[in-house]
Amino acid sequence: MLEGDTVSVPEMISLEDARALVLSKVDALETEDVSVLEMIGRVAAEDLASDIDISPFAHAAMDGFAMRAEQLVAASPDTPVKLDVVAEVPAGSWYEGSIDEGQCVRIMTGAPLPAAADAVVKYEIVEVLSGDGRKGSRVAFSAPVEAGAQVRQAGEEAKADEVIVHAGEVVHSAGVGFLAGCGVTQCKTYRRPTVGIIATGSELVDPTETPVKGQIRNSNSYALAASAVDAGAVPTVLPIAADDFEGLRAAVVAATADYDFVVTSGGAANGDYDFIKQVVDDAGELLMTTVNMRPGKAQTFGIVNGTPVFGLPGNPAAAYLGFEMIIRPALRKMQGYSHFERPHVRARLMGDVKKKDPRRIFNRATLSKDEDGNYLVTPAKNQSSGLFGPIQKANCFVILPEGPHEYHTGDILDCVMLDIPEEVLL
Repeated sequence: MLEGDTVSVPEMISLEDARALVLSKVDALETEDVSVLEMIGRVAAEDLASDIDISPFAHAAMDGFAMRAEQLVAASPDTPVKLDVVAEVPAGSWYEGSIDEGQCVRIMTGAPLPAAADAVVKYEIVEVLSGDGRKGSRVAFSAPVEAGAQVRQAGEEAKADEVIVHAGEVVHSAGVGFLAGCGVTQCKTYRRPTVGIIATGSELVDPTETPVKGQIRNSNSYALAASAVDAGAVPTVLPIAADDFEGLRAAVVAATADYDFVVTSGGAANGDYDFIKQVVDDAGELLMTTVNMRPGKAQTFGIVNGTPVFGLPGNPAAAYLGFEMIIRPALRKMQGYSHFERPHVRARLMGDVKKKDPRRIFNRATLSKDEDGNYLVTPAKNQSSGLFGPIQKANCFVILPEGPHEYHTGDILDCVMLDIPEEVLL
């Protein structure tokens, strides 16, 4: 294909169809073994089981006194039951002796419950009649206790060989501790996808340079790399590609050999120096060029050398929205996740919005709550697609559905939350 040649352009599709198309072209990557600490936020690729009962023994849930519940059946404030403390069991120790009538054992949180006991009474509600409450003291109980009270039973949380995290489950910080306690120190998970990021534009310079007349810093690559990290991927910011068909083609083809997913920004529209559609069409299979949304109508997607290649617009808001709505779900699928959409909430619009564009519009906005806990959404005053600032200050996109319409204060609209993980259900 020669520079300037036209391409066969697929018709504009909906955002839902665009997301489904990209998702259909990616699968979960191969698995890798990582330490349990590296599993935070990642998906288990196989069932993970405990090697022992958790807990491996019945133990006290708090500091107190251990005895048989039947010893305190008659206890009341008027007729307290008085017992002698015959032993003390700190955590890490144990007591194998008997507990005869009129006796109890001082026990600490986490210490094994003596075989002769079946209940624990917490220290704070026991009266110390003599001594310091430890071995050799005499104490009084003013209420009965049920068998099993303040006792964590052996195997209460997990049995030996029981699956504690199932394949497909996302491991959170508490899960890391659970796995460690169950003896799981190595876990199988899906490899993080590598993403090659190429900004296109002869006007771009590195952020370390001071732009001269006609130049701007390459900010898109860094925003997209940060978005990739947030999606769990491993990005690499590649050299800037000039507005040149052959140069961009060479950069994209080279990137497909080294990365699982290639993302470009800029040159996705139909201008004289916009070449990403031609590059994908020439080097591989062009599957998508436009999506019915604003900002970000121009969204190029195709497969080159078996690798997904996505061409985002050059405007920051358009690039960010395309990544968030279409690329992020694909990167998550490659890591074994099963939820691909951020949570949506309904919110009351604060301010009037006049919509003329027939496309679905995603306005940068801020969600808050009123005194009754109802969501309120305030669109940013400046919705220019060329600005990063409003996105930095936003925590959602407020969705203005397809078709011209005027929206007024108090109208209820859907909002996409940007700071909540996909797994959260609201």
